Amino acid sequence: MITRRNSLSLIAGAASAAILPARAFAQQAIDLSPEQPGRPRAQIDEAAIKLLAKDAKFAKDGVFTVANNTGRFPFGGYADDTKTIIGAEPDIAQLVADALGRKLEIVPTAWADWPLGVTSGKFDAVISNVTVTEQRKEKFDFSTYRKDLLGFYVKKDNEIVIREPRDVAGLKIIVGAGTNQEQILLRWNEANLKAGLKPVDIQYYDDDVVLYLALESGRADAYLGPNALLSYKAARENKTRLAGNFSGGWPILAEIAVTTRKGAGLAEAITQALNTQIRNGNYAKVLARWNLSAEAIEESRTNPPGLPKA
Repeated sequence: MITRRNSLSLIAGAASAAILPARAFAQQAIDLSPEQPGRPRAQIDEAAIKLLAKDAKFAKDGVFTVANNTGRFPFGGYADDTKTIIGAEPDIAQLVADALGRKLEIVPTAWADWPLGVTSGKFDAVISNVTVTEQRKEKFDFSTYRKDLLGFYVKKDNEIVIREPRDVAGLKIIVGAGTNQEQILLRWNEANLKAGLKPVDIQYYDDDVVLYLALESGRADAYLGPNALLSYKAARENKTRLAGNFSGGWPILAEIAVTTRKGAGLAEAITQALNTQIRNGNYAKVLARWNLSAEAIEESRTNPPGLPKA
C-alpha cells in the first residue's frame, strides 16, 4: 500500500506538468469527424499475439469487440455524424485492436450492462474508465493504461494551490454527493478538524451551470471531481484551471484498465500491446489528443493491486 505522503508526492507535480499540454490542447480544434485522421494507429505486435492463450476466444472472428459507455468526452462520445464513437477510450481500443491484428468494433453500452456483457462473452473487453478494484478482480482481468486522478479546479485567476489535506481547510469546495471524491474530502475535513484547522464549507449542486457560476462569482473556491472530465472542460473553455491532483483511490494509487473476463486469456496480450505503444510513443499521442497527459502511466500491468473492498 502507498502511504498517504507518498501518494500525494506522486501526484503533486501533475498540476504544473499539465499546464503546457493544456495550453496546446486549448489552441487546437477538437476533431469530431468520424474519419479521425489524427488518431494514432499501431502495427501488428507479434509478441502480443503470441501471449494470447491457446483457448482464447473472441466474440467475433477477426474482431476486437469493445464495450464503451459513450457518456461524455474525453472518454467517449459521438462524432458529428452522430453514430461513430470517438474519444480517448476508442483511441486506446484502436491501438490494442491494431496490435492484435483485428478490426475494432465499439459497442455503446450502459455502465450497468458491461459486466454481464464481458462475462457472457458478448464483448471481448470494456474500455470505459474502469478502475481496478480487488472486488472486480474476482470476475475480471485487467491491463492498466491510465492513472485514476481527481482534480481540484478553480477560477482561472484564483491562485489557490492544493497539495495536501490541510490546504483545503477553510475553503468552500463543491463536490458531487455520493461520489468517491466526496468521501475523500470528508475524510480530509475530519482529519483537519482533529488537527484544529478550519472546516471545509462543502457545497453541492445538481446543475452544472449553477455550479460554474458559483466558481466564477466566488461563492465557491474550488470544484473537486474526475480530473479527466474537468481538465478537458478547462482546456476547451479557458475559464478554470487545475489547482491540484491526487489519486482517485487516495491514499492508494488507483489505475484505469482494459477489462476482460477472468481467465479469458486476453489480458497478458493486451498488456504487452499497451506496453509496446507506450514505448513507441503512440500511447502518449493518444493522451495528448484528449488533454490526458497528466494521467499517463509508465508501464501497463496485468492485475495489479486494486482498490480494497469496502
